[in-house]
Amino acid sequence: MSSKKINDSKNEEIKQFHQKIAKNVARIRKEKKISQLELSLSLGYQSVSLVAGAEAGYKNIHFNLEHLYKISQILEVEIIEFFK
Repeated sequence: MSSKKINDSKNEEIKQFHQKIAKNVARIRKEKKISQLELSLSLGYQSVSLVAGAEAGYKNIHFNLEHLYKISQILEVEIIEFFK
């Protein structure tokens, strides 16, 4: 298998991994009845760009580890919940 095919495969896995995390963040956020704006403001952002972009998978925007740690604190869940 060529390295390009391996890289393409790995890139798709990573994309799916980011989508899974974003889906779980969105689900838990909605369960807690917290809007994208409320979460964004709690994270220190002035708009919903990060949260909305990551949840929608827009332009390769995704949450980093610091975001996930802060979001877990705001939503009062264990960080592992985002990876299930």
